[in-house]
Parts: sequence; structure tokens; C-alpha cells
Amino acid sequence: MADDLCSFTKDVFITKAPKKSPLVLRMIVLVFAMVCGVYICSICVKQISTRSKAGFLNIPVIQKACPEPNIEPWEIPYVHHPKPKTYSRAECACNPVRYFAILSMQRSGSGWFETLLNNHTNVSSNGEIFSVKVRRSNISTIVETLDKIYNLDWLSSASKNECTAAVGLKWMLNQGLMQHHTEIVEYFNTRGVSIIFLFRRNLLRRMISVLANLYDRDAKLLNGTHKSHVHSPHEADILAKYKPTINATLLIPNLKQVEETTAKALEYFNSTRHIILYYEDVVKNHTKLADVQDFLKVPHRELKSRQVKIHKGSLSQQVENWDDLKKVIKGTHYESFLQADYRK
Repeated sequence: MADDLCSFTKDVFITKAPKKSPLVLRMIVLVFAMVCGVYICSICVKQISTRSKAGFLNIPVIQKACPEPNIEPWEIPYVHHPKPKTYSRAECACNPVRYFAILSMQRSGSGWFETLLNNHTNVSSNGEIFSVKVRRSNISTIVETLDKIYNLDWLSSASKNECTAAVGLKWMLNQGLMQHHTEIVEYFNTRGVSIIFLFRRNLLRRMISVLANLYDRDAKLLNGTHKSHVHSPHEADILAKYKPTINATLLIPNLKQVEETTAKALEYFNSTRHIILYYEDVVKNHTKLADVQDFLKVPHRELKSRQVKIHKGSLSQQVENWDDLKKVIKGTHYESFLQADYRK
């Protein structure tokens, strides 16, 4: 039909216009030419549109899949390729990432241990995230926070971002962990999160550290600033000058309570992939750090921390009522706590 119109238009052009009304004939020719042009263009546009849809819109975008990692079959649930919403992992998108959580108790060396992990180029441990109560107010907020961490969208000073090979956090037992243990165990097993338990063998030393830290929250011995961890021997000596008085009557019940809490945590999370560490062992035996790196499947590195120990040396120099404590502990299975059990 387009050809017929064009032919007709051509015929119109070669027809001699009457001498009396040339303007009318010219207008007629112009109108037909415009109609013909519009019609032909509309057909062309429709054809181009149809071809575009068939050729482009219906073809799915295929992303290049990451190569299969060379791992044992049991490791597959613990290997992940997260896709952050806040940035692109770029060339590291196919680098596998392991998820972990450090489960511990306050003043058990977890802060020092975490700085060692973060000294590794490919490890990001994001701190005591659930110390903020609103994040642990219910299981929904806990899961939402964990999802953000393990998706590499939690930005902190520890974040390695693109080339992270292991990402996690430090989580105290009294920060919603025990209260929601059933749901959290299910989350860890479903998402392939590995657990690093870190406890202290000498619970008496831990108790002294807890009391001293509580005192400094109010006293603020370091120029009006409270610090739970220090990076210089001078600051450590200032904080160590305070010697708490421990309630000798409640000492044994308090030690038993800590033991029971630890045992419950190990029982609750026994079905997860985990490793159990003790602060004293890590201090005395640096091969323990190699065990942790093997557990996280990251390359071995020499790990260092700038933190300086606050309470060191004999326990008799760290409490006011040492003689009272000795009388209570003597003859119990806690008697070994009275001895120096490591050096640092």
C-alpha cells in the first residue's frame, strides 16, 4: 500500500496543473506527500520497535558464575559469596567469605583477641555490636543486624570490604545470646556461621578485671576518660593501681555462676561448627592463633596487637583482701586460681 501511495504521489507531481489555480493543486500535492511520508515512517517505526523487543528486551542478562571452589564437601555450607548493597566487591566478587562469631564474656581477653584477628589482612571482626541494646531488643532486630554484617554492609574501622575472606563480630553471652539461643543456633546453622568460643580459665583474675573496669567507669582515672583497653604501659600502670575488695562470702557462688553460664553456652551451641579457646592458652602458646586461622580457612599471618595488659603479676598484689580470699578458696577446686598461670 505504501508503494501505491508513493506511485500516486509521483503521478500527481507530473500532472500539469491548470493555469487558473496552481496554488490549489500545489496544496493537494503537498498534503498527499505528507500523508505518504507519515504513513511510511509509522510502518518503519513499528518494524524497528518489534525487532528491538525481540532482539534485546527478551534476552536475559547472564552473569558470569564464580568457579567452583576447591574444597571438601562438608565445607560448602560455610563458603559464601555475599553481594553488598552499599558497594561492589569488584575483582574480589568470587573470593569466598567465611562467617564467624566470637562468643565470650566481658573481661575474658576478647578485646585483645579481636585486635589480633583484625591484624590479619583478610579478616574483619566488627566489635561488640550487640552492646547496643536496641540491636538485641528482639530476634527480628538481631537477625536484621546479623544479615547486614554477613552481607558485608556493616561498615566499621575493621571492615576490609572488597577482599574480606572472613567476617564476623564479638558477642557477649549476656547480650541476648543466651535469651534467644534457639533462634540464633538455627540462624548460625542455616547461614553457615562458625563459632569461636573464648573463655578464661582463671575466673578469679577475670573477676578482678571486671570489678576494676566497673570502678573506672565512674572514676575515669585516665585524665577523666574511661578506657577498657589501653595501648601504653603508663596507662596500664595507672589503671592497675586500683585494687578492688572482693566479697569473700559471695566469691564461690559467683565463680560457680560463671562456670554454669559457660557450660550452658557450650551446650546450647554444641550443634554448630565451633572451636573452644582459653585466653591463657592463646597467651602462652601462639600456635593457637595458627589454629584459629586454619579454622577460618585464611592464610597464615603473624598477628600482633597494640593492646597492653593491665593486671599482671601476682594476684596478691591486685586485691585488697587477699588473705580473706585465700581462706575461702583453699581446699576447693578453685584453689589453682591463686597461682600465677601465665605470663604476658
